[in-house]
Amino acid sequence: MTPTGTMELMAPAGNFESLQAALDNGADSVYFGVEQLNMRARASINFTLSDLQEISDRCKARNVRTYLTLNTIIYDHDLSVVKTLIKQAKEADITAVIAMDQAVIASARAEGMEVHISTQINITNIETVRFYALFADTLVLSRELSLRQVKKITEQIEKEGICGPSGKLVEIEIFGHGALCMAVSGKCYMSLHAYNSSANRGACKQNCRKKYTVIDQETGVEMELDNEYIMSPKDLCTIDFLDEITEAGVKVLKIEGRGRAPEYVARVIKCYREAIDSIAQNTYDKEKVIQWMQELEKVYNRGFWSGYYLGQKLGEWSKGSGSHATQKKVYLGKGMHYFSKAKIGEFKIEAYEVGIGDAILITGPTTGVQELVVNQLFVNDQPGTTAQKGDRCTIPLSFKIRPSDKLYKIVEQKTEA
Repeated sequence: MTPTGTMELMAPAGNFESLQAALDNGADSVYFGVEQLNMRARASINFTLSDLQEISDRCKARNVRTYLTLNTIIYDHDLSVVKTLIKQAKEADITAVIAMDQAVIASARAEGMEVHISTQINITNIETVRFYALFADTLVLSRELSLRQVKKITEQIEKEGICGPSGKLVEIEIFGHGALCMAVSGKCYMSLHAYNSSANRGACKQNCRKKYTVIDQETGVEMELDNEYIMSPKDLCTIDFLDEITEAGVKVLKIEGRGRAPEYVARVIKCYREAIDSIAQNTYDKEKVIQWMQELEKVYNRGFWSGYYLGQKLGEWSKGSGSHATQKKVYLGKGMHYFSKAKIGEFKIEAYEVGIGDAILITGPTTGVQELVVNQLFVNDQPGTTAQKGDRCTIPLSFKIRPSDKLYKIVEQKTEA
């Protein structure tokens, strides 16, 4: 079932830019939401039903598997929508449905679709694995397990020959990188209590990410918390012990980030692709890990920790509400035209300025994410060194751009200690 024969690298796709970034940087599979019945329903970047076929076609051209997330809690009035989504996913030849609700699982099985059990189910033992293997071919384990516990489960699957509906051994998936929720496997009610906006319906307001002061109501004393955001965990990062995850028998590594920018998807997938391949080639080492960590720090993150995989008893909390990324992008303008013979892209600069030597980022639904350094520049049809707001400029490019593409400058930024 794993496409490459090694651990499957599963990428988030919140829009077509991120989807293309995942395909271009070595993802084995992508997961995505459609409309409102997924855990990122509140995001404005969810795909629509009409996008299913294009998603499927783009991914099949790269031999990449496609997973539709339908992992929220389901009410009676949702059932007809669920059946419609699954039916159209089947018609579009989407690979599998990620589910937690028995209604979704039953509907997917009735359509003959492969089912993956979401982390929301909170699978923590072999008995639960045996049960869900009756319905699903891939099971996502709880985020709170240690690698020792994960390995014990995978070894038992091998020993007992526990198979899914496909007749093959069930595969174990774990969460490998990205944002963590303070709640057990993401089941949180804070947003519901505070805003009547349920995280379990994909509408989390992320009030756990805010800064709070804890006060003793009897004495009025405020607790000193070392400026930690005590309900906002750091982002998970496993690239520095990915060899141990492989040895634990994990078959699928999921990267979180459907709500994050396409350049995040591009960079994180590229790093983990290289890491997984290096493990297979016996070239994985500390020097490469250091380089990958430096790359991962460039895109959005709340600081990194290893989660509970290595036996840690307590969580690690973010020191601030925003990103700790060492780089940020600044919007410059949009694509105008691509001259195929000359391999030159034309842009309209709408903000700030761009010059020779600048690192730039170009994103688009078909272009995906492309990074390069400007080494030649024409401004308003004349050779130049800097293009400013209102200028039309051309830059040599080895790839095609489209009018919908956006141009950014990449700049270094200071982060909090």
